[in-house]
Amino acid sequence: MEVTLEKIMHALSFVIEPDLKKDIVELNLVSKVEFQNNTISFDLQISNPAMHNKKRIEEACEHQIKRHLGDSINVSANITAMPKAHERKPEHRTMLPGVKHIIAVASGKGGVGKSTISSNLAAGLAAEGYKVGLVDADIYGPSVPAMFNVGDEKPAMVEVDGTQLIKPVESFGVKLLSIGFFSSPDQAVVWRGPMATKALTQMFKDAHWGELDFMIIDLPPGTGDVHLTLVQQIPLSGAVVVSTPQEIALVDMRKALAMFKLPEINVPVLGVVENMSYFTPVELPDNKYYIFGKNGAKDLAERTGINFLGEVPLVQSIREAGDIGRPAVLQDDTPQALALKAFIQNVKSQLNVEPILQHD
Repeated sequence: MEVTLEKIMHALSFVIEPDLKKDIVELNLVSKVEFQNNTISFDLQISNPAMHNKKRIEEACEHQIKRHLGDSINVSANITAMPKAHERKPEHRTMLPGVKHIIAVASGKGGVGKSTISSNLAAGLAAEGYKVGLVDADIYGPSVPAMFNVGDEKPAMVEVDGTQLIKPVESFGVKLLSIGFFSSPDQAVVWRGPMATKALTQMFKDAHWGELDFMIIDLPPGTGDVHLTLVQQIPLSGAVVVSTPQEIALVDMRKALAMFKLPEINVPVLGVVENMSYFTPVELPDNKYYIFGKNGAKDLAERTGINFLGEVPLVQSIREAGDIGRPAVLQDDTPQALALKAFIQNVKSQLNVEPILQHD
């Protein structure tokens, strides 16, 4: 049996791109097709580069090639899958159309205080009078309910235009949703990537958020399938990356920054914020002890041309605030509250946010 370009393309026309719902030939996603030594090689653009999706569509291509061309000869496939660049058009978006600014808060590793930064960013914006929502997307370690002292609450359901939607829990003027509301504190959340992503997207699509000035998304730590899929589906205005000063944390922060620069994601990084920058004891409020190193994230931001959004001290009251469920940014004019407020103003300046006037 002679293998021709026409026969190869015919075989691949039976492969449906799962997100775009059309075959990959019709969508013009196949290029650089070659046939040598019984191996068919080609490049394939995919809309969702998450590992499970990439593997599934590659297997579909191999199946159709063998089905249509491999009966009489031993044909193999060599597929180079690459992400298809997405156009972001917030003005035409269907996901969260009533939200003006959507900010992802990310970190390259756990333990750097990402949820603390997310919670204080949301609470600080709400304290200024903005309408704010916060989604705790850290599916394996949801801590936002505890940080807002609503760990025992459960979201209600509300009917909107004949559809039952989840009504977010509200605390300190922030609308909240978290996987932590739907599982007990002692329950381990053991989900594979696709299931985790589906659960997270429901908190955006199946919830009644209404009109918001800001939506803050507390992403899981690290980089992976959940991040890739989530940031592609949600029309982000930008990302804030959290790190601590020491070199081991900065290595992982570079990975998070690189993730947002991937062509299939292409989300602007608003800047980096350094948490636990220095230790200040209560009895010596003017002293700064650089336990984890000095200016690590700030120096990295300057070298890479990324905005430095501020530094947050390591003080006992921030930990206590998280434990009792009242964000530290609400502590009036304490050093930690002032540092967090300065960080929030820098985030707003990157988005060219107008000062709050008055909401009905």
